[in-house]
Amino acid sequence: MKALAPAAALIFSMAATSCLNDLDNEPISPKIDLEVSNDGLLNKCYANFGINGTGSGSNSDDDCDVKGFNDNGMTGLVRAMWNINELPTDEATCSWGDGLQELNFAKYDPSHQWVKLYFTRLTLGITFCNQYLAVAGDEDATKAAECRFLRAMQYYLLMDAYGNVPFSETMEKPQQVSRAEMYEWLVKELTENVEPALAEPKAKTSADAGYGRVDKASCWLLLSRLYLNAEVYTGKADWENAKKYAQKVIDSPYDINTTSVNGWSAYQLVFMGDNDRSAAAKEILFPIVNKSGTTASYGNSLFLIAGCFDAAMHANPNDPNGSNGCVGQTWIGLHPRVSLLRKFFPNSVAPEVPSYEMTERAGDDRAIFWGEGRTYEIVNITKSAEGYGVCKFINYNSDNTAQVDPGFADMDWPFLRAAEAYLNYAEADARMNGGTTGVEGTRKLNALRQRANATTRPETNGYSLSEICDEWSREFYFEGIRRTTLVRFNRFGGNTGYNWDWKGGEPAGKDFEAYKNVYPIPLTQIQSNTNLKQNDGYVN
Repeated sequence: MKALAPAAALIFSMAATSCLNDLDNEPISPKIDLEVSNDGLLNKCYANFGINGTGSGSNSDDDCDVKGFNDNGMTGLVRAMWNINELPTDEATCSWGDGLQELNFAKYDPSHQWVKLYFTRLTLGITFCNQYLAVAGDEDATKAAECRFLRAMQYYLLMDAYGNVPFSETMEKPQQVSRAEMYEWLVKELTENVEPALAEPKAKTSADAGYGRVDKASCWLLLSRLYLNAEVYTGKADWENAKKYAQKVIDSPYDINTTSVNGWSAYQLVFMGDNDRSAAAKEILFPIVNKSGTTASYGNSLFLIAGCFDAAMHANPNDPNGSNGCVGQTWIGLHPRVSLLRKFFPNSVAPEVPSYEMTERAGDDRAIFWGEGRTYEIVNITKSAEGYGVCKFINYNSDNTAQVDPGFADMDWPFLRAAEAYLNYAEADARMNGGTTGVEGTRKLNALRQRANATTRPETNGYSLSEICDEWSREFYFEGIRRTTLVRFNRFGGNTGYNWDWKGGEPAGKDFEAYKNVYPIPLTQIQSNTNLKQNDGYVN
């Protein structure tokens, strides 16, 4: 058999039949055309993270895998993950319809379309992995381990969002398992079956063979994330292992980027069109590869680049007639909540200035917000004209060269990046140290702040857990993990004492129910699989 092409580079000329998978039908065990190469099946396992269907070239979302939306571009995994994990939180709002207003306010139920979509996209991806392992799992140990990792990542996301979830390692109808059981399986799977067979960690650029394919470092980071959330998932904390596996990532060839280029900050480079070949590439453990002439999708990077911009915003000070590095892609609908802006401006209103001035005024390279011509407060959450813009995700290259197809994105989505290991370590360290980081935890958090040209503190003067929760937001805002972080800090559902603008649907914010720390199992799943029981608090 021929060698596998860089799988996450998404070589989609494969002749696989799309899954005819409606949101209102059972997503488990779809019918898949078996007349494809084994490498094609593995490519499809990677593809579920990056594109929405079997199209290529001008639109990779054509013939989408998940039916039920008028816009195929809405059905991607990254886009669904972002909406599910950002919109109900203190970071983001969306002014569009399509069920997104309910997510803004954490007012979802078992019939909500995004609740169904995210569940469907994840279980579909798990099924692709089960299919590959059934057909070719004994063919190549490294490829099988990669597939097992992709399956574990999607099972983790499913468990994190939905709690007690359907589970199967084969194409048989799944049985529901508890969150604790799912956690134990994930740890065992990753440590015993995935980590030993994956390739050794190696930071790569797109010029290197195997770029986009996961290696041991991705496994270590997922394990660190699992252990960091162990108390939420099982009732028993495991901070020591969270630190251990975070340190393994930090000691690997991957690391945070500290090199700036042509006036672009080291942080900004991580989210630019050439992050696959700039100095930032060493930070991204698992890139979801975007090549505008090959993988033209509306479901991941382009969604964030276009959704955050209007035509008046120009993130590149050297291109005042440009916008976000894409041509004609300014959808403006995604905005930072005031609570996010206050993380950078705790004592004043964020100024009405361009993004490249905002970072200077904040004293933090991560404060990449657009205030010029925008309103600070969001009075009507359905109006795109209200609220600041986010310029963090752009399609410009750091060397000012052109994109292949400037109507689509070339920015590889950083699904896993090394900065998470630093925060995992610092938080676990603080939780083991009475709520404040020790010297090593402080050093890790200082490294992130120093990279952002923000103030640091002496290593003997630790960071509190509250400060670390805010630092998670400053470092990872709009990257699709905030709900998980807030749940872990007991700042999401329930009587938490932590509030933000438009929380629960009120302009000043209000608490919402604790049971919403997990999403409901979609009603269509309950109806089609009698093995499934609804999560507490939700009514079918």
